[in-house]
Amino acid sequence: MPLSANTDEYSMTKRLDFEASVSMTRRRLLIASAASGGMLLTGKDHCWADETDSPSTDHFWYRLAPDGPYIDSQRDNKAFGFGLGKVYLSEDNGKTWPHDAIFRDADNITFSCILKNGNILFATRTRLFLSTDNLGTYKQIVVQDIDGSDYLPHQPIDPANPGWYFHSLDGVHTWDVGGKEMLVWGNYCNVLGGAVPVNIYYSTDSGQTVKIAYSFGQSPTFQQPGAGPSDLLGNPDNPVVCRHIHCVAYNPAENAFYACTGDHDRTDSDGNNRQECHWLRGTFDAQNDLWDWKVLVSVNSNSRFKSGGINFVDGQLYWAADANGTNGTMPHDRGIFRCDPADLTDPTKHEQLFNPQYESANMIIEDGVILSAHYAPASPYATGIIFSPDMGKTWAQYDLDEFGQRSGIRFHQKNSDGWFRVDLRKGWIERGEVLYIKPKPR
Repeated sequence: MPLSANTDEYSMTKRLDFEASVSMTRRRLLIASAASGGMLLTGKDHCWADETDSPSTDHFWYRLAPDGPYIDSQRDNKAFGFGLGKVYLSEDNGKTWPHDAIFRDADNITFSCILKNGNILFATRTRLFLSTDNLGTYKQIVVQDIDGSDYLPHQPIDPANPGWYFHSLDGVHTWDVGGKEMLVWGNYCNVLGGAVPVNIYYSTDSGQTVKIAYSFGQSPTFQQPGAGPSDLLGNPDNPVVCRHIHCVAYNPAENAFYACTGDHDRTDSDGNNRQECHWLRGTFDAQNDLWDWKVLVSVNSNSRFKSGGINFVDGQLYWAADANGTNGTMPHDRGIFRCDPADLTDPTKHEQLFNPQYESANMIIEDGVILSAHYAPASPYATGIIFSPDMGKTWAQYDLDEFGQRSGIRFHQKNSDGWFRVDLRKGWIERGEVLYIKPKPR
């Protein structure tokens, strides 16, 4: 039976010593691939079990991605992966990898997206690349600033820490806008890899051109150590600052985009309080290629507006709040919420669908299923999964503790075999493994 909000969570039985098994299988893969000069895995030796062979809970089957490329994104029957100095494309959901290309910086890939027309946009820490022919070739894409000039990455003071310009926390980045696919995402940055400016990016031509939709201001906190006035990162003309972007999503009912950011209140050297948690609403004028953004909310971190996982279903706005900190009323104002978009700024008109008790800022909704996850360092769950099979009428929480302490982020929509793809991150943001979840029929 589904768990109610007041029911204790299930604990799953440990299957294996996860860390040891992953270490051994990855090591075998490295040795085999290095010896052959390429990826050896084909259909017959690729262990991609179906759901009947996968462990399960009352609500879903789950499994790790098999040995092979790190599967970074998926769409329908396609999957994009990387590893061992190459990038890879599968056309059967990761069973085989018929397309690949040498890419020496593969270990530093932080973002990828498969577009509707088959184009693949992928990024390292500071550079974007596009393939239009199934990785037969790829080219670098230089971002365009709001004024049309080239938006180039900064020259890092420490070359080992150039920052993450394109990495995202969410996993859905494309929408049909006026009969045309738009790609829009924001960078989740200033956690690992060095200081970086915080931006929302977009493309209306399947990745051929990528532009800045919105650029946040110069945070006094997240700058390079030793930076002088000329080294400051961010838009000097924008007083709105944040640490990073949690989510960007599109509401077709309004023809508008929403974005939310993190993370805390910070006091600058002048004693001014800088709030980093914001909600923004943006509309795009396609004819003139112009954006109009408005800040709807700016709050402290102990608020339901410190959040992520924005989804729109039947005109309603859903989100997951990971409120923390001590600068507000306790207990923390967190949970999974729903409201009419017009009522976002009025908490009295919000409906709390579920309170997982611990921080959660990632969520996806598809075919009536709501899938979310715990932020592992702030939860007693090792790998906590939050699940509703019926748009929030009933809820369950599971601890997939055989995977160790992992946080689920970057949820991708189901592939053609019915599996959601989820990043499992060590602690919170360091890349770990890829988890697949398939809902059971109701």
